[in-house]
Amino acid sequence: MTPGTEPMLTVDGLDVAYGDFQVLWQAAMHVGEGEIVAILGPNGAGKSTLMNSISGLITPRAGHITFLGKRIDGLPAHRTAAEGLAHVLERRRLFPFLSVRDNLLLGAHNETARPHRAETMAAVERLFPVIAARASQLANTLSGGEQQMVAIARGLMARPRLLMIDEPFLGLSPLVVQQTGALMQRIRDEQGISIVFIEQNVELALRLADRGYILESGRTILTGTSAELLRSAQVKRIFLGDVAL
Repeated sequence: MTPGTEPMLTVDGLDVAYGDFQVLWQAAMHVGEGEIVAILGPNGAGKSTLMNSISGLITPRAGHITFLGKRIDGLPAHRTAAEGLAHVLERRRLFPFLSVRDNLLLGAHNETARPHRAETMAAVERLFPVIAARASQLANTLSGGEQQMVAIARGLMARPRLLMIDEPFLGLSPLVVQQTGALMQRIRDEQGISIVFIEQNVELALRLADRGYILESGRTILTGTSAELLRSAQVKRIFLGDVAL
């Protein structure tokens, strides 16, 4: 983020609980225009809960979430989508017996995106040529990598300013991981869309992201540029023991 500029997304003092079981304590992060930001942490750290709270799938118990100058904490997911925030859920969550094209059109359901469906579809097909070639296929006939591309493309159909992706590389081959990472960079570079993503592989994530946030036991314990975090002894302790990155 450029010094002196306001972040497009700010999360501050976020507490989230499932019933009596608290998952996040005072979680905080921010995202600037045109940034790629990674949310990292071991299993159970609260990464998906943080992302679900930002997108409106979960209502936080306390704290503030501000997006493009507007408070969005407590808004339902369809309202945050209309504000310009898209969320690609873990494990893709496509409708298996709908065609690729119909899955994509469902991404343009909000009132901001709906009038521009044809224009956005054309842009998505230029970015993902495989989608144009598979438009009439059922989603469950695609490979895992192709399904992930459809899931990301469906997020883009909402015409977001910020795209959040929960574990974009889960279950993908090394080649498809590389291709997906390159596509994420193109989305940022060519369309100016900021990206937040969750990833278990710290080195992979920080090679792609500009900055990162480390969660542990529901708390934001560390933040920095990717270069700073790759050098951090604390990151090495959390993810790799004493093994150097």
